[in-house]
Amino acid sequence: MIDARRLLGDSAEALAARYLEKNGYRVLARQFKKTFGEIDLICQDGDEVVFIEVKSRSSSEYGYPEQAVTPVKIGHILKVGESYLNKHHLQDSPWRIDVVAIEYHTEPPTITHIQAIDIPEQYW
Repeated sequence: MIDARRLLGDSAEALAARYLEKNGYRVLARQFKKTFGEIDLICQDGDEVVFIEVKSRSSSEYGYPEQAVTPVKIGHILKVGESYLNKHHLQDSPWRIDVVAIEYHTEPPTITHIQAIDIPEQYW
């Protein structure tokens, strides 16, 4: 049985993909999984590979969705992203991490796209 959180997450990823495509991105992969993590969406924006973390909230009780992108989560994205780049022979391609935050408690849902988030110093 699929739980409500997974349904919300899948819905948010689909909405984020449509939003990104309308803004010129090309979706290369969805839910790219490795044993050490997952990247929700991997896109192409011009010559850059973009690793997209999608976060959503159905209420404002726990803050903004983008606040859930922790340094640990960023570390997982980096590790999975490196695996993706290696697998597709894109090691020399420019890349970045974006966050798409979706708030479902507004009508229509609010989409916030944060490009090129800061990567904590411990990962450099």
